[in-house]
Amino acid sequence: MKHVFIINPCAGGEDHSQSIADKAKQLDVEAEIYITQGERDATRYVDGYCRQHAGERVRFYACGGDGTLNEVASGAIGHEDAEVTCYPCGSGNDYVKYFEGVDFHDLKALTVAPTVMVDVMRINGERYGLNALHIGFEAEVCRNMAEVRRKPLIGGKMSYTTAIVKSLFTGRRTYCRIIADGEVWHDGDLLLASMANGRYIGGGYKCAPRSQNDDGLLETAVMRPLSLVRFARSIGYYRNGEHLDREELRDVMSYRRSRKVVVENDHPFCIGIDGELLHGSRFEVENLHHALRFAVPQGQ
Repeated sequence: MKHVFIINPCAGGEDHSQSIADKAKQLDVEAEIYITQGERDATRYVDGYCRQHAGERVRFYACGGDGTLNEVASGAIGHEDAEVTCYPCGSGNDYVKYFEGVDFHDLKALTVAPTVMVDVMRINGERYGLNALHIGFEAEVCRNMAEVRRKPLIGGKMSYTTAIVKSLFTGRRTYCRIIADGEVWHDGDLLLASMANGRYIGGGYKCAPRSQNDDGLLETAVMRPLSLVRFARSIGYYRNGEHLDREELRDVMSYRRSRKVVVENDHPFCIGIDGELLHGSRFEVENLHHALRFAVPQGQ
């Protein structure tokens, strides 16, 4: 089996390319190194590699954050001989937090890790999401994170917290209509909504505590608008993954599991998908059951 390390030199605000390449070349595997050149480059490279080496088993290592993992996975989907795993060196790396107690930083362990089949979200038939899709407040946070993530003190691992504070004044009310498995499930203003296969966002906020990434279903939740005071009281519940069960939030929370979700508005808006923004007025989100082979080291 070939082992291809896809390295994002911009991930985490520091270029880890040389150190990762050096470690990879010391492994007892047939290793190849590719350093990404820009946005969506990893997807193009992985898809092209799979087409050129059809029939050969290959494991791709997404060396970066959730965006890098998304791009690598997007290129591997549809290629039966391709496997994906992650060497996390981004600012968040939320998807791998789903696998609690597992160390993805051990490259040697990654080379021999067994694979599991995981679900993938497909958006409008052409884009993919591995971890979580967000509407409303979280999408605004995603937009603000992009502005601050490389700034000293307020950026890096502080990016999500900084973006939350900024978004309190710009993103606490969004209108949209949500159709889940053919049923109009929400039609009105919301604070936030999410569809997830992973469980964490923002470097450790447990947005989807009941999610299973291999059951064919999206963990789908809506929180309706809150006053600023009530929001401040509730953010801790959201961080800890308690928001679906708190009695004091029952009047604003709706939850279900769905295979297919359509989100629409009469005017263009944005969604966040694995830390990236998409713009449009209608998004069709379909969960693809067991669409990706993902390598997970044995738990510690």
